[in-house]
Amino acid sequence: MGSEIKVGDVMSKNVISVTRDASIVEVAKLMEKYNVGSIVVADQKKAEGIITERDIVRKLIGKGKDATKAKASEAMSSPLKVITAEASLETAAKAMREYRIKRLPVISEKNELVGLVSEGDIMKVFPAIVDLIEERAAAGQ
Repeated sequence: MGSEIKVGDVMSKNVISVTRDASIVEVAKLMEKYNVGSIVVADQKKAEGIITERDIVRKLIGKGKDATKAKASEAMSSPLKVITAEASLETAAKAMREYRIKRLPVISEKNELVGLVSEGDIMKVFPAIVDLIEERAAAGQ
Protein backbone atom coordinates (compact mmCIF):
# COMPACT_ATOMS: atom_id res chain seq x y z
CA MET A 1 0.00 0.00 0.00
CA GLY A 2 2.08 3.26 0.33
CA SER A 3 5.40 1.59 0.93
CA GLU A 4 7.18 4.16 -1.23
CA ILE A 5 5.83 7.09 0.78
CA LYS A 6 7.73 7.52 4.02
CA VAL A 7 6.57 8.93 7.35
CA GLY A 8 9.17 11.68 6.98
CA ASP A 9 7.46 12.84 3.78
CA VAL A 10 4.17 13.68 5.52
CA MET A 11 4.97 14.20 9.21
CA SER A 12 4.61 17.52 10.99
CA LYS A 13 8.08 18.77 11.85
CA ASN A 14 7.08 21.54 14.24
CA VAL A 15 6.10 19.42 17.21
CA ILE A 16 4.93 21.16 20.34
CA SER A 17 6.52 19.62 23.42
CA VAL A 18 6.80 20.19 27.14
CA THR A 19 8.82 18.69 29.97
CA ARG A 20 7.43 16.22 32.52
CA ASP A 21 7.02 18.94 35.13
CA ALA A 22 5.09 21.38 32.92
CA SER A 23 1.69 22.24 34.34
CA ILE A 24 -1.45 20.85 32.71
CA VAL A 25 -2.67 24.46 32.45
CA GLU A 26 0.41 25.22 30.34
CA VAL A 27 -0.26 22.10 28.22
CA ALA A 28 -3.90 23.12 27.68
CA LYS A 29 -2.88 26.67 26.73
CA LEU A 30 -0.40 25.32 24.17
CA MET A 31 -3.09 23.04 22.73
CA GLU A 32 -5.37 26.04 22.36
CA LYS A 33 -2.68 28.37 21.00
CA TYR A 34 -1.49 25.94 18.32
CA ASN A 35 -4.88 24.30 17.71
CA VAL A 36 -3.55 20.79 18.39
CA GLY A 37 -5.04 17.85 20.25
CA SER A 38 -1.81 16.51 21.69
CA ILE A 39 1.49 17.61 23.16
CA VAL A 40 4.60 15.44 23.32
CA VAL A 41 6.44 15.20 26.64
CA ALA A 42 10.18 15.29 25.99
CA ASP A 43 13.39 15.72 27.93
CA GLN A 44 16.23 17.21 25.89
CA LYS A 45 14.64 16.05 22.62
CA LYS A 46 14.04 12.51 23.95
CA ALA A 47 10.33 11.74 23.64
CA GLU A 48 8.97 10.26 26.88
CA GLY A 49 5.20 10.46 26.53
CA ILE A 50 2.27 12.19 24.92
CA ILE A 51 -0.68 14.06 26.38
CA THR A 52 -3.96 14.23 24.49
CA GLU A 53 -7.11 16.12 25.34
CA ARG A 54 -8.61 12.75 26.20
CA ASP A 55 -5.77 12.01 28.65
CA ILE A 56 -6.50 15.25 30.51
CA VAL A 57 -10.19 14.39 30.77
CA ARG A 58 -9.77 10.72 31.69
CA LYS A 59 -6.70 10.80 33.92
CA LEU A 60 -7.33 14.06 35.73
CA ILE A 61 -10.75 15.69 35.44
CA GLY A 62 -12.71 12.43 35.26
CA LYS A 63 -10.97 11.19 38.40
CA GLY A 64 -11.69 14.39 40.33
CA LYS A 65 -8.08 15.59 40.38
CA ASP A 66 -7.33 19.30 40.40
CA ALA A 67 -6.02 19.83 36.87
CA THR A 68 -4.78 23.31 37.79
CA LYS A 69 -2.20 21.69 40.08
CA ALA A 70 -1.34 18.67 37.94
CA LYS A 71 1.89 18.14 36.03
CA ALA A 72 2.36 16.72 32.55
CA SER A 73 3.79 13.51 34.01
CA GLU A 74 0.42 12.81 35.69
CA ALA A 75 -1.55 12.86 32.44
CA MET A 76 0.91 11.61 29.82
CA SER A 77 0.56 8.26 28.14
CA SER A 78 3.71 6.22 28.48
CA PRO A 79 5.53 4.12 27.37
CA LEU A 80 5.41 5.99 24.12
CA LYS A 81 4.75 4.27 20.81
CA VAL A 82 7.05 5.83 18.21
CA ILE A 83 8.12 5.42 14.59
CA THR A 84 11.06 6.54 12.47
CA ALA A 85 10.92 8.96 9.55
CA GLU A 86 12.18 6.20 7.24
CA ALA A 87 9.24 3.89 8.02
CA SER A 88 6.52 3.51 5.39
CA LEU A 89 3.11 5.09 5.79
CA GLU A 90 1.70 1.57 5.68
CA THR A 91 3.76 0.66 8.75
CA ALA A 92 2.57 3.82 10.53
CA ALA A 93 -1.07 3.11 9.69
CA LYS A 94 -0.77 -0.49 10.91
CA ALA A 95 0.85 0.66 14.16
CA MET A 96 -1.91 3.22 14.76
CA ARG A 97 -4.54 0.57 14.17
CA GLU A 98 -2.78 -2.01 16.37
CA TYR A 99 -2.24 0.38 19.28
CA ARG A 100 -5.54 2.23 18.75
CA ILE A 101 -3.87 5.61 18.62
CA LYS A 102 -4.18 8.58 16.27
CA ARG A 103 -0.69 10.03 16.49
CA LEU A 104 2.85 8.67 16.46
CA PRO A 105 5.85 10.72 17.51
CA VAL A 106 8.65 10.36 14.97
CA ILE A 107 12.16 9.80 16.30
CA SER A 108 15.65 9.84 14.82
CA GLU A 109 18.16 7.02 15.10
CA LYS A 110 19.41 8.84 18.25
CA ASN A 111 15.89 8.53 19.73
CA GLU A 112 15.37 12.30 19.39
CA LEU A 113 11.97 13.74 18.59
CA VAL A 114 11.93 14.97 14.97
CA GLY A 115 8.24 15.03 14.10
CA LEU A 116 4.73 13.73 14.60
CA VAL A 117 2.58 11.78 12.16
CA SER A 118 -1.19 11.61 12.57
CA GLU A 119 -4.08 9.80 10.96
CA GLY A 120 -4.89 13.12 9.30
CA ASP A 121 -1.40 13.32 7.76
CA ILE A 122 -1.87 9.85 6.30
CA MET A 123 -5.36 10.63 5.03
CA LYS A 124 -4.07 13.73 3.20
CA VAL A 125 -1.93 11.51 0.98
CA PHE A 126 -4.45 8.68 0.73
CA PRO A 127 -5.57 9.70 -2.80
CA ALA A 128 -1.93 9.44 -3.90
CA ILE A 129 -1.74 5.94 -2.39
CA VAL A 130 -4.92 4.90 -4.23
CA ASP A 131 -3.41 6.23 -7.48
CA LEU A 132 -0.22 4.22 -6.83
CA ILE A 133 -2.23 1.01 -6.24
CA GLU A 134 -4.23 1.59 -9.42
CA GLU A 135 -1.04 2.21 -11.42
CA ARG A 136 0.49 -1.01 -10.13
CA ALA A 137 -2.69 -2.97 -10.92
CA ALA A 138 -2.78 -1.54 -14.45
CA ALA A 139 0.88 -2.45 -14.95
CA GLY A 140 0.17 -6.00 -13.77
CA GLN A 141 2.36 -5.79 -10.66
